[in-house]
Amino acid sequence: MKLNTYEWGDKSAALVVCLHGVTGHGLRFRKLAEERIANRFHVVAADLRGHGHSTWDEPWDIATHVADLLETFDRPAYWIGHSFGGRLTMQVAAVRPELVRRAVLLDPAVFIPPPHSTDLSREARQEETYATVDEAIEARMLRSGLAHTPREILEEELSQHAFTGEDGRLHLRYSCDCVADAYLQMGTPPPPFGALRIPTLVVVGSLSVVMTAGQAELYRRALGDLLTLEVVPGGHSVLWDAFDETAAAIDAFLEA
Repeated sequence: MKLNTYEWGDKSAALVVCLHGVTGHGLRFRKLAEERIANRFHVVAADLRGHGHSTWDEPWDIATHVADLLETFDRPAYWIGHSFGGRLTMQVAAVRPELVRRAVLLDPAVFIPPPHSTDLSREARQEETYATVDEAIEARMLRSGLAHTPREILEEELSQHAFTGEDGRLHLRYSCDCVADAYLQMGTPPPPFGALRIPTLVVVGSLSVVMTAGQAELYRRALGDLLTLEVVPGGHSVLWDAFDETAAAIDAFLEA
């Protein structure tokens, strides 16, 4: 199935594909595209299945997400993936390496040990709604690891990603069951690090616990000089918490 996408830049330029994380949407890459890279790249960000304005139909396993991506993007590109989008970038590179010229993994959720992924999945099935925008922002800053994210970014996020349901409350535009399944999928083994021998930039938040030191070391051993590792301030949402540092690293990597 072809995914809903958002585009910036000249369509004849080199393609950059952007993939969001488990509760995200394609417009999270707007600022990066408009302010940093769309002046010389054709940037396309997708709403993954179960998110935003793409279909929410099952199944939501990794194989189906990859099939959707391969139907949506059929020419070589630079791929940028945040969190679960990083894991999906790895999966695409494993099955169609000719499509991934370079990979940018933003605090990627490569593997979550099954006991923890099961707990996260159980929690994700319980939808959280909000009475007001202020309540949503406060809740997300306190409970969603976004304490370091500027408020104006969260306000933009809600304007793009929230809607008022029949109950009069704010809902976020993703399927809770899809997110729950994604956490379970992240509890399965990723592709072998050594099989992904392409130039790769990994950006890790200094306060994040998603990309472990052990996983980073596996990347170092497998990729050697092909790996660039950058640590930026803040938590898991590196494009929000440390936009300037993250965007500069991406900019330099894509130009290399």
